[in-house]
Amino acid sequence: MNAQDPAPPVHHGVDAAEAAAAMIAAVGFPRMPGRVLMALIAAPADGYTAAELADRLGVSPAAVSGAVRYLQTIQVIRRVSRPDRRRDHYLIIPDTWYGLMTNNGPIYDRLAAHIEAIGTEHDDRAAQDRASEMAEFFRFMARRMPELVDEWEAYRSGLRDS
Repeated sequence: MNAQDPAPPVHHGVDAAEAAAAMIAAVGFPRMPGRVLMALIAAPADGYTAAELADRLGVSPAAVSGAVRYLQTIQVIRRVSRPDRRRDHYLIIPDTWYGLMTNNGPIYDRLAAHIEAIGTEHDDRAAQDRASEMAEFFRFMARRMPELVDEWEAYRSGLRDS
């Protein structure tokens, strides 16, 4: 390392980040983007470079490249370029992480309609009941999501005020 290179970052929360990434992967989020996302939660204020992410995660730069491209596509992170730095840094976009969870109301409604159609095309009462219950669950989620967002924003505002 020469005088121009900054000291490598100290990585915090590694075990917790890996556990969280494993949990979101278990429910369907892509594994490597999940690991990158969790690593960025604990990143320094100016984020991580792709090389720092690769080091932090113990993976190849190609794995990081694909993961950050995915996370940029779903608009959870952004790449920051600065003229005084040789490499771009990646940061989590504020407030978008819960937007991913809450903006799916229309999807829940459409999913409910498709699931209900599965049941109506079936002669078996048990299949109809399963489809009906699942469809109602997704409709419930679609109705509750806007309320949950409002509750979260009020709660978060209270946290900031205290």
